[in-house]
Amino acid sequence: MTPASPSETGSTPPAPPVPLAALLARPDLGLRLLAGPEDVPLHWVHTSEMADPYPYLLGGELLMTAGVQLTDPAHFVDRVVEAGAAALAFGVTPVWDTVPPELVAACERHGLPLVEVPPRTPFTAVARALWRLMAEARLHELRRVTEAQQSLAAAAARPAPVPAVLGALASRLGGRAVLFGADGTESAAAGREVPAEAARALRDLAGVLGPRPGGPASASGDGGGLRLAAYALGGGDGLTLGVATERRGPGDHTIAGVAVVLLSLLTAPHRGAAVTVRDGALVRLLLGAAPAEVTEALGPGPWTVVRARGGDGTPFAAASLAAALGTPLADETEGTVRLLLPSSSPVTAQQGWTLGASAPVAAPELAAGDAQAARALRRAEASRAALVRHRAHGLAALVDRDEAAAYARSLLAPLTEPLAETLRVWLSLHGSWDRTAVALEIHRNTVRQRITRCAALLDRDLDDPDVRMELWFALRAQ
Repeated sequence: MTPASPSETGSTPPAPPVPLAALLARPDLGLRLLAGPEDVPLHWVHTSEMADPYPYLLGGELLMTAGVQLTDPAHFVDRVVEAGAAALAFGVTPVWDTVPPELVAACERHGLPLVEVPPRTPFTAVARALWRLMAEARLHELRRVTEAQQSLAAAAARPAPVPAVLGALASRLGGRAVLFGADGTESAAAGREVPAEAARALRDLAGVLGPRPGGPASASGDGGGLRLAAYALGGGDGLTLGVATERRGPGDHTIAGVAVVLLSLLTAPHRGAAVTVRDGALVRLLLGAAPAEVTEALGPGPWTVVRARGGDGTPFAAASLAAALGTPLADETEGTVRLLLPSSSPVTAQQGWTLGASAPVAAPELAAGDAQAARALRRAEASRAALVRHRAHGLAALVDRDEAAAYARSLLAPLTEPLAETLRVWLSLHGSWDRTAVALEIHRNTVRQRITRCAALLDRDLDDPDVRMELWFALRAQ
């Protein structure tokens, strides 16, 4: 594996290499392959008539020569291979009428591509053709990177942005993208599955990075026959992006860098003045302040309580929902997200979520609002609606609340809490056994048994609409 510093990440991809086959395919050049493979990448071109070109080569070149000082072809090829040149082009005439057979044999032994340049083709024409091909490849790569950036930006604006960005990245790179937590576990992933060996190697590579001061920001390696790369996200939470692909293009690092920036913004905790106020309110609550007093510090109210279930299954789903609804006040417990919004903020249906919303309540009535949101959520799940709101008005509002509550307590006294809740949900769903079972997450036979028990304890005929109405008002008044 090879750690890389942030300074190595450019804003644009480097010029991609050009395969030797692309030069051979140019009929105007008339090049002919005499030895070696044709699929080697060429990074640049260099002309030399030195007897030993080794000191003047950087590696990856197409070295062109007319053999002016060629006296020992075998030694010459040895030095060219040691320097890391990609291929050798030999121009015939005026020094040599044909490519020396000893040179061809030496290139075959080393697997070094050897190209014959005909007399009509000057070396400058070969160099110019290579530069043009590289410019075309660079333009194509820049377009690919630009399209990938646009795709990632669009994904970041979707309802579930983190998995959407991972999916866009995996699609653009043709591999798999994984977001690792600080403990090395997969928080989210997208793209095609990779072999177990590659998955382990990618997790180990991600473990090299972290929030350590001065530590590497990225690392690369190989595993399971795939090219691997890992990138540390900003925010100081130790999150890491891992990418596994079959091949690595010149622009892939730039594309992954865009994804790193977006994921860092999407997963980082945003702190500001509002966070300071919330932290202060929490401290006051822990030190004994009344909930109503603490709530007033967060805003004037009234408030809407929202309960929600669903999401994309990632650790960031609740935060994404809170951002979509425009509130930082969110809590997730056992798969249910509870949110607190000013009543002036609209509550709208969100893709992938089922929501239940309370009526606007003052600070002292937040617990009642939470109960309203819970009942609304159960109705939403039972009716398969994306959003159900608590209905706070109607005939019940005409009855004195204290008198109604006293009568309700007397009427419902024989019922235990599970029985009363089952009766409440059953009545709200118009006596549907199946929908009540879904809402309460119990078997429909259990619903029947409980409703039968309620009828017996209350000594009422639950098929009578007047009885149902009275019980419904009583349950609402509790």
